[in-house]
Amino acid sequence: MDHVVGLRCLVCGEVYAPGAVDYVCPRHGVDGTLDVLYDYERIGASCSPEDLRRSAEQGMWRFRPLLPVEPGSEVPPLLVGDTPMYPVPRLAARLGLRRVWVKDDGRNPTASLKDRPSALAVVKATEAGAGLLTTASTGNAAAALAGLCAAAGRPCLIFVPAAAPPAKVAQLLNYGATVLAVQGTYDQAFELCLEGSAAHGWYNRSTGINPYMSEGKKTVAYEICEQLGRQAPDAMFVSVGDGCILGGVYKGLRDLLALGWIDHMPRLYGVQAAGSNFLAEAWERGEDPLTKAPIEAHTVADSISAGLPRDRLKAFAAVEETDGAFVTVSDEEILAAIPVLARGSGVFAEPAAAASWAGLVRAADYGLVGPQDRVVVISTGSGLKDVTAARRAAEEAGAAPIEIAADREALERALADHGIGRGEA
Repeated sequence: MDHVVGLRCLVCGEVYAPGAVDYVCPRHGVDGTLDVLYDYERIGASCSPEDLRRSAEQGMWRFRPLLPVEPGSEVPPLLVGDTPMYPVPRLAARLGLRRVWVKDDGRNPTASLKDRPSALAVVKATEAGAGLLTTASTGNAAAALAGLCAAAGRPCLIFVPAAAPPAKVAQLLNYGATVLAVQGTYDQAFELCLEGSAAHGWYNRSTGINPYMSEGKKTVAYEICEQLGRQAPDAMFVSVGDGCILGGVYKGLRDLLALGWIDHMPRLYGVQAAGSNFLAEAWERGEDPLTKAPIEAHTVADSISAGLPRDRLKAFAAVEETDGAFVTVSDEEILAAIPVLARGSGVFAEPAAAASWAGLVRAADYGLVGPQDRVVVISTGSGLKDVTAARRAAEEAGAAPIEIAADREALERALADHGIGRGEA
């Protein structure tokens, strides 16, 4: 791992040698988030974008030379990454835009982008000689870790708030994870996971604590630029809870820019639900995200519900340093975005994933993006993750099954009543 030169504290700037610390800066505890530093000259001399494209490895592991893993480390057998990205001209036209793409990371093995960092967590746990892996999550990170651990034959212990969607909990149980449903909030589950990890030596995958999780998530940015012909878009929209995905996207773009593989940095827009907009509030009010008091989070988009974002420093920097913005959207806008995105692109998104599209709609209204921009919206998880919310979204859009009797006369009457003609839907 000669290409990794250290881990830098985002609070005090102290740089630690690889392996000198496990998770956070000792000076600042859980607030001392670390950023992995690379020797870009060494990386650039050893590989090129074409080398990565032709790699014998698949998915996110094509980018192994840019990841903090040992060259020979064994990776989980599930294919993570290489998810599709679709142009959506009809949806773009409705917003007065010309070039918009949706990156569908709900196509990962456990149906969310969180498979990327979880795959890396399994590798890093093996390198560290750890036995049990653990995380705190509202569902997606937990399902991702459980799935990747199952594929690698590793045990895991999951902390989830008891209110986590049943579909996500079902994933955990079927993957064989031990699940602790905490009677409390996500933040309380997170703290309990931290305490247990410290006491028992578990490998902690939790966002904001483990510096390598951003490194897994950054691979989505590599793929986006690759899929755009090795070019960066002008603007990207990412839903934000703990902030790790947004921070990871920024890290990936920083890597590519430092290597000279893209020629500009896109504007990054972090989209938050109105009931869980800690970072948007801090950004709008000029508050310090490090010292801002937690808020009480509540939103239909459980995957981005966080009263105290754990990767808030990386997320805040992603927006501030790219001339982007935080955009706040209501639960109603999030739910409305689910059928809009599904009907306009074929991408079925859970509420947290649809929030990024709702954020683009709001940003277009504000004039933050225009016809000249190439825009990428990241859909972070499948709508099958939260079927209850998806059904509610469809109902609020006026969609419902048409009930008919099992005979031809009832069929013809229904066709006439609803204006359904031959060859039409």
